[in-house]
Amino acid sequence: MTDRSTTNSETIEWAWQKPGLVRRAERIVHSYRHFTGRNLLDAGLTGIDLARALHEAPVVVVSHGTETDPVLNYGNATALRLWGMTWQEFTSTPSRFTAEAPNRDERARLLAAVTARGHIDDYSGVRISRDGRRFRITQATVWNLLTEAGEPCGQAATFSRWEWLPGSTT
Repeated sequence: MTDRSTTNSETIEWAWQKPGLVRRAERIVHSYRHFTGRNLLDAGLTGIDLARALHEAPVVVVSHGTETDPVLNYGNATALRLWGMTWQEFTSTPSRFTAEAPNRDERARLLAAVTARGHIDDYSGVRISRDGRRFRITQATVWNLLTEAGEPCGQAATFSRWEWLPGSTT
């Protein structure tokens, strides 16, 4: 993957290269280590190298903020492909819309448990892509995000296992 693309003689940075998103990537990775005791990526990566590795990771990594109705604020390339969205679409989507309406209460209970405990492992649930395809995720880890000062700033999830459900096209 190239770092930049050129359109009409104008160079466009990929979202993960922006300073605010480099900081978000660092918070995702550092908070994962804080709550799980494990490394999400190579522990030696920092800054733009860490942001690029997280963006290109073969696992799904997503996060949302602390709004009353949290909006997704990060999705790596694997997540964007899975949900079938562009960066702009993904990061303007309330995170509750990643689950079907009947599954949203279960999702809300999960997020409350994460808030209370710091993280959970081995979560499973059904999610829905932008075009309505349903998929089951398994063995997901969900954790709280902290700022550098230790203040809550959202929640994140990662998983590498999903399967398309009957009636969904792949």
